[in-house]
Amino acid sequence: MAMTGTAPWRSPLRAPPPTPSRGYNSRPRGLVPAQCRPWPRPSLSSAAVACPRSEEMARLERGSLVVGGRELLERAPPSVALRRPAVVASPGDAAFLGATAPAPSSRHVFSLGTLASGWKWLSLFRFKIWWMIPTVGEDAAGVPAETQMLLLESRSEAGAALYALMLPVLDGGFRASLQGSPENELQFCFESGDPEVQTLEAVDAVFINSGDSPFKLMKESIKMLSKIKGTFSHIEDKEIPANLDWFGWCTWDAFYKSVNPVGIEEGLKSLCEGGAPPRFLIIDDGWQETVNGFKEVDEAFIEQTVFAERLIDLTENDKFRGETCKNLGDHVKKIKEHYGVKYVYIWHALHGYWGGVLTTPDAMKKYNPQLVYPVQSPGNVANLRDIAMDSLEKFGVGIIDPAMIYDFYNDQHSYLSSVGVDGVKVDVQNVMETLGKGFGGRVALTQKYQQALEESITRNFKGNNLICCMSHNTDSIFSSLKSAVARASEDFMPREPTMQTLHIATVAFNSLLLGEIFIPDWDMFHSKHESAEFHGAARALSGGGVYVSDKPGMHDFSVLKKLVLPDGLILRAKHAGRPTRDCLFNDPVMDGKSLLKIWNLNKFSGVIGVFNCQGAGNWIYPVKENAHVPTTVCITGDLSPSDVELLEEIAGDDWNGETAVFAFNSCSLSRLQKHQTMEVSLSTMTCEIYTIALIKVFGGFVQFAPLGLVNMYNSGGALENVTSTGDCSEITIQIQCRGPGRFGAYSATRPEICSVDEHEVEFKHTDDGFLAFDLSHGSSQDNLRNIEILYRAS
Repeated sequence: MAMTGTAPWRSPLRAPPPTPSRGYNSRPRGLVPAQCRPWPRPSLSSAAVACPRSEEMARLERGSLVVGGRELLERAPPSVALRRPAVVASPGDAAFLGATAPAPSSRHVFSLGTLASGWKWLSLFRFKIWWMIPTVGEDAAGVPAETQMLLLESRSEAGAALYALMLPVLDGGFRASLQGSPENELQFCFESGDPEVQTLEAVDAVFINSGDSPFKLMKESIKMLSKIKGTFSHIEDKEIPANLDWFGWCTWDAFYKSVNPVGIEEGLKSLCEGGAPPRFLIIDDGWQETVNGFKEVDEAFIEQTVFAERLIDLTENDKFRGETCKNLGDHVKKIKEHYGVKYVYIWHALHGYWGGVLTTPDAMKKYNPQLVYPVQSPGNVANLRDIAMDSLEKFGVGIIDPAMIYDFYNDQHSYLSSVGVDGVKVDVQNVMETLGKGFGGRVALTQKYQQALEESITRNFKGNNLICCMSHNTDSIFSSLKSAVARASEDFMPREPTMQTLHIATVAFNSLLLGEIFIPDWDMFHSKHESAEFHGAARALSGGGVYVSDKPGMHDFSVLKKLVLPDGLILRAKHAGRPTRDCLFNDPVMDGKSLLKIWNLNKFSGVIGVFNCQGAGNWIYPVKENAHVPTTVCITGDLSPSDVELLEEIAGDDWNGETAVFAFNSCSLSRLQKHQTMEVSLSTMTCEIYTIALIKVFGGFVQFAPLGLVNMYNSGGALENVTSTGDCSEITIQIQCRGPGRFGAYSATRPEICSVDEHEVEFKHTDDGFLAFDLSHGSSQDNLRNIEILYRAS
């Protein structure tokens, strides 16, 4: 179907300047060479660095970049300069690297020099346009194109670690990324995505900072950047959607695009009847009114055009109008009333549908759509090409006029809200970076769409109910002022056995960056699958939502009941699950020797998941010539309570460093000091979850640490409050714990009485200090059990 012509809102001559960032030295990029501005500094030599010179501050002198007193880069060209942000008081090494070119362009590649010896690095890079994965190395040449985060570690002769962070960011209408070169140089690419949007200067292109804790470094850096740039917010400054605390079900892998009302009801019914009621539902792709206009042109192209289908209306398709339900509103009302669903989300693409919108229907004409053809960055095609982008490049995208995009979202979301839908999952977001030509560039177009989306969500839905998906470019990440949930990896792929370990490693590592800006969504999984325990345990540590995509009747409730309470609540941890410090620069998938440890915190305990991801699959980039042959590898490593960062946040002043470590699968209990270690041995595709409970002394004579519900993966997530009353002769420990389930604790001495909701219960106490008893179903609406454990001094 031929659709040509130039829309009046697409100027081929000049694009509007991007919206300036707030709170920093923001000025519009030059749109043509005559408008390129000189860098506002005394000279362009690297010696002209306006920052104090001390061991605590980054400095660039004679081509050498020093952070934290150690050389990070050497032989940096004279065109590279360092600038310290003036607006925000930035302690330590926080600064920006920039560079100038001899002539203006819409795309520059600048050398930063070579990495100094003694550093190893972790890169989060986009292996395809939609998604990031991690990789590790030591030489600059190995840094992949489209690196969006580079975390580095150097150790002194005494073993003290220094961490350096390099974040390529948005700078006006340009976006930076890092990459290595065959000459072993570290480079940054600086591009606008529009040939008409040019510059010869990159001012604040690469943010650098350093510190002695990688997690503190990440948090402080992202908070600082959010204030300097003003285009995004830290996760602590966002409203968190309430559905994250409830178990969910997504229709995608259950039905794919064949989703229908009868199937949805069957799935909800089977999960409810099995004791894992979904309170959160995502109706994924397949509900919209779309058309594949290419079928009538040439049948040979049908397979190629699957991603070029276009949206023709904002309302539901015929599957949701008929005998089984009158319309979408009737269906939503029914499933909420009959199955107790609290939150219904529905899927759509950022630009309407995969191929955008059809330009001819009356329902779409009001948004002034235009057919455009994506242009990918050289960085994208340097890694893996994507079948969806191949299709869109060939058949085009029907894009909404950016001036009308808020109206488009508002019309769609107001309709969905009026029929009872509570939120949306918005997919295919990174496509915007390929459509910037004629619209002011990729950053300007992305921010226009993102701002309109967030404004519409705020207006039409309660609770910031939005999931961002296929959005792993920094154009989107660093333009998210309100969006609080984002998918952390490529899809769970139930039919790909070699992808399961990659998925777990990817979501954990990607959460290092994403977890400071979003609640990372580790995606759905199948509860009845050979990898179900592996995925289920990981989801319990993720700090995000837990939902499955089981086909109706195809469930393993022995897995689900370790994640979901009978009322549908999950035990969500406090932060984003991330690799432990000693795992950050190892390859947990392919080095044949490293276990993956993921840590998180609850209100009163830490939790560590240990996963053997070796042998089951290979990273899918770079592409291997030979198919991977899965093998089983048994690996032994160690675990320490100190692997849980930020334990002091929950410890209080009365903790002496002793912990009770409970292993979920083996049901074993150990007592360890914070820096002691224990051995862990696991075979491929197996895992163990450890609750790290803090032992405290109550009444001067009772050593006690509550574990929580020991029948749940994240046992400590069930604990809501721990207090005590009494004196040196008699003490009662009072605990509020969610239930029902099996409550467990470490108790050095045997208690006199255990009671639940003022009723005495039988308990078990073993020589290793393991105390346990059952919490029955309660009458309270929130299923909180009030536990009292009485001790008397002997």
